[in-house]
Amino acid sequence: MKFRISRQGVVAVMSLLALSASLCTLADVNLLNVSYDPTREFYKEYNQAFARYWQSKAHERVTVQQSHGGSGKQARSVIDGLEADVVTLGIGYDLEALQKAGAIAPDWRTRLPNNAAPYTSTIVFVVRKGNPKGVRDWADLVKPGVSIIASNPKVSGGGRWTYLAAWGYARSLPGGNDTTARDFVTRFYRNVPVLDSGARASTTSFAQRGLGDVLISWENEAFLTLKAFGSDKYDIVYPSVSILAEPPVSVVDRVVDKHHTRPVATAYLQYLYSPEGQAIAAKHFYRPRDPKVARTFSKQFPPIKLFTFEKIFTNWEKANSIHFADKAIFDQIVRRH
Repeated sequence: MKFRISRQGVVAVMSLLALSASLCTLADVNLLNVSYDPTREFYKEYNQAFARYWQSKAHERVTVQQSHGGSGKQARSVIDGLEADVVTLGIGYDLEALQKAGAIAPDWRTRLPNNAAPYTSTIVFVVRKGNPKGVRDWADLVKPGVSIIASNPKVSGGGRWTYLAAWGYARSLPGGNDTTARDFVTRFYRNVPVLDSGARASTTSFAQRGLGDVLISWENEAFLTLKAFGSDKYDIVYPSVSILAEPPVSVVDRVVDKHHTRPVATAYLQYLYSPEGQAIAAKHFYRPRDPKVARTFSKQFPPIKLFTFEKIFTNWEKANSIHFADKAIFDQIVRRH
């Protein structure tokens, strides 16, 4: 038996095939996450988990590309035109800079829980096995003969948190004030021979190039250093007090509206707060916000006294103008060396 298809039928079939191809194309979504240095391993695993989740929920295949570097440099790249759908940066100031540039909306802090910071971290020390220089607290870092490896607070989120943690420690001492804090931070950076561009570059200088006696590091990067290079070679030292670091995230409004990726980009960030997202963060040594997940990983994170950024520095605009702007305190300290 022979079947004959009319010309109209052929056209209809071809139209259906074209529509099907179009729908298949629409089912593939690409995102770019512009992040800071120490998140590489975390987001590599998280991206795969989110892709599975989104395909089961929305029946779309998602591919997430990553870009990493010093947090400040990454923010500047987005301001200058790098088309990030989302940013997951190291400090709130960098998102404020994106807001001022018109890249993200003014309400970015309230679109997600916890001021849009889905996990936290802090600043700790990594020393060589046996701690030959006897580094136990911040005061030990300013002793003569102690070589510190740290990143540049002008371009690195980790570098900025390090500076703020050192300043806050000095302020917290009996009789501490801005004058004594400035003196302490001056002596601190006198012991830093080279300022690296980002947290991962500092880890490379310390662990691979063998420079320095102590690495000042994000907590998660400190754990990764031991994992990657050997717990038989390095130890983590928790100081008496450090700063609560809250790395924020946001969709980049001007890009997601251009790319038509707002729904999936928003879901990508929301999933960071899910039990799976929180567990992956904790697995990669970020402190989770979810209480249940935090209890599961409680043995992993030693207790440490933390002060908040706002308690010492009020807000990022004020902190930047006093400490990190051109010719501000940090520039004055470095130029004297």
